[in-house]
Amino acid sequence: MAEPVVVQGQEVNYGSATNVQHHEQQAKCQDPLFAPLFYIDIIAIVAVAILRGEGALNSQYFSEEYQGYYYSALLGGVVGLILSGLGLQVMMCIPETLIKASLIFTVIMSAFVMVVAFLNSNWFAAILGVLFFLLTCCYAYCVWSRIPFATINLVTAITAVKANCGITVAAYIFTIIACFWSFIWAIAMLGVFDSAYTCTNYETRTGCTVSGSGYGYLFLLFLAYFFGHQVFQNTIHVTIAGVVATWWIAPDEASSCCSSAIWDSLKRSLTTSFGSICFGSLLVAIIQALRALANTARSQDDGILLCLAECILACIQGLIEYFNKWAFIYVGVYGMGYCESGSNVMQLFANRGWESIIADDLVGNTLFLVSLVVGGLTGALGILIEWLAGWIDEDNPGDSKLMAFGLGFIIGVVLCSILMSVIASSVNAVLVLFAEKPAEFQQNHPDLSARMRQIWSEIYPGSV
Repeated sequence: MAEPVVVQGQEVNYGSATNVQHHEQQAKCQDPLFAPLFYIDIIAIVAVAILRGEGALNSQYFSEEYQGYYYSALLGGVVGLILSGLGLQVMMCIPETLIKASLIFTVIMSAFVMVVAFLNSNWFAAILGVLFFLLTCCYAYCVWSRIPFATINLVTAITAVKANCGITVAAYIFTIIACFWSFIWAIAMLGVFDSAYTCTNYETRTGCTVSGSGYGYLFLLFLAYFFGHQVFQNTIHVTIAGVVATWWIAPDEASSCCSSAIWDSLKRSLTTSFGSICFGSLLVAIIQALRALANTARSQDDGILLCLAECILACIQGLIEYFNKWAFIYVGVYGMGYCESGSNVMQLFANRGWESIIADDLVGNTLFLVSLVVGGLTGALGILIEWLAGWIDEDNPGDSKLMAFGLGFIIGVVLCSILMSVIASSVNAVLVLFAEKPAEFQQNHPDLSARMRQIWSEIYPGSV
């Protein structure tokens, strides 16, 4: 038996049926200082939208130039939600096919980039493209045999979601909330536009640059926006982890569309674990806001230092998001604090020697491909809507079609990514729970457990 680790003051032996049960969480608010920051964030943006946004909404410029964008965004949001739901159903029906398609898509895209570089006689980019294409082909060759491993994890996660399909409704609700948040934030952004930017012509908003104090306004606006979206997304992540844990340990409590596991897990996410969610979300939001600020500065002064700063921030963001992905599983399963959760889950994988397993993110590539497809379809429908309705400024027809596609694509990708988090969170929870509670899985879901044990043993001998 593997060495035990300490979880909430109790010794946990892997494979033991005496592990700490997820429903034995202490009724204690974790990281309570960070939840009020989220409430302040919401109140501040709503206040700015009400106090400063009214003038922007009533302005002639807004009514003539921006109104069409909002119509397109709202309709694109509805279309994106529908297509995201369809994508989720497809994901549930043909998981292995989609995993293979995503891997092939990665190779095709690397080849496409290489060919474009050669056609444009950009020899430096072409050389990098060749190297990237060869590396991508090697990666695909090496991990192709591991597709069954990714598939069985995905199938197990999908089985848990199907048994508690009401969790997808919660994902839709938080997606809709995220849409309204984006809308309110956009109004607030317009309300402080004149304070953040200095324009040569304010009527047409041309020749605009960020003023000295404008960077402070933009940072606060970017921080508020990303903080809100991170909290919405991570709340669903934590909720799903709790639901999957209940399905794993006590399936009788998590075997219907609106099972008690969904409500209990959602309640914990919005109460005792909400501070931990806000803590981790704020860390990522700060880095995202700094990246957005650096990108804005680069649009005015494309300096090497700004480019370097943006690259460094991107790396830091990736590390924190990776940490959050696993830390929030423990937040949802055990109700631990944010830092304690991250420490325990990393220690768990380190003890089991599964660092290489969690690095094979084939499922993540598949979810990304589905999001891209939904974004592309939403963008194409955006062009159709613009062609029929002509909501966007028609002075430059080519630009209006491009803007319609770009707006629809971004909305589709964002909405589908939030909904795909249902599957991503379930897969992550399955990995953690199978590492820590294989005995409970064998007892409650013997068929799936046998398949997982067989495939894991074949792909990673000695891991089980």
